[in-house]
Amino acid sequence: MTFATITSIFKRNQNLPAGVHIEPLHHYNMRQRGQRWRLFHAQPDKVKLATDRLVYFVGAVGPVMTLPQLYTIWIEQNAAGVSIVTWSAYIFTAAFWLTYGILHQQKPIIFTHTCWISIHILMVIGILMYS
Repeated sequence: MTFATITSIFKRNQNLPAGVHIEPLHHYNMRQRGQRWRLFHAQPDKVKLATDRLVYFVGAVGPVMTLPQLYTIWIEQNAAGVSIVTWSAYIFTAAFWLTYGILHQQKPIIFTHTCWISIHILMVIGILMYS
């Protein structure tokens, strides 16, 4: 679909939702749930819908799998073999992803990386205290 075709469709249909842009190089991230405008993406299929729902569960499972490591550091007070450089780098990368999620208003990314940053900060504090 060319830019001229898209522009002509938009001119015919003046009921555009707020935030829809007609620039050719605009970042089209229009597959947000709850929007009534679906020119570029038809109703999602069942696999996409299931994936969209599962992403929150999977985003929460990752940090939960780190709980045994937190237990070892905080309860057993043993930080042997755990690198503070690695966990500090994880904070940096998760903060970058969180920023990306906020800028693009992607709730799964925001949720997941908020959880990860919390876990990483607890890990770094524990490593500093018990190493």
